[in-house]
Amino acid sequence: MKRIPLALLCAVLLPILPASAGLDRFTTGPAIKAYGPVAAVPGALPIPAGTVFKVAFDVRDAGEGEKPNRTLETAARFINMHAASGVPTGDIRLAVVVHGPAHRDLLKAGSRSGPNPSAALIEALIDHGVQIHLCGQTAAFYDVGVGDLLPGVQMSVSAMTSHALLQQEGYSLNPF
Repeated sequence: MKRIPLALLCAVLLPILPASAGLDRFTTGPAIKAYGPVAAVPGALPIPAGTVFKVAFDVRDAGEGEKPNRTLETAARFINMHAASGVPTGDIRLAVVVHGPAHRDLLKAGSRSGPNPSAALIEALIDHGVQIHLCGQTAAFYDVGVGDLLPGVQMSVSAMTSHALLQQEGYSLNPF
């Protein structure tokens, strides 16, 4: 029996597979208009009335190139998808804890780096009540002072301290 090479099989089957709607289903907003694209999910489980989300995000990896940091974008997506699902934005309480190389995404332009592609996203997150914490141990290692940080970014003793305090306040850690 002859085997058909995988590449040949893919070349034959791919053109007949249905096209995916993909990215055209995603839009930004309703809360954060320029960031955090989400798609509607018909038939999704309902979110109970009165739900209050208290979620912490951990950010270690820096943004790549001229794009905003992906985990910061995920925080914007969290706000947008739940606001679009009927959760009042005041009931969506997020905190972002930044450490390691991601500290660069919290710096003002000119603070040992060029333009910061995450700056406008951070401003939008802070405008929506998101707490942004920088690990003080990371700051000490990279010689970053409070004056180097974008407005609204808070310095903590450490990322571990921020997560412990947030957990005591009822925040869960988002694993994504």
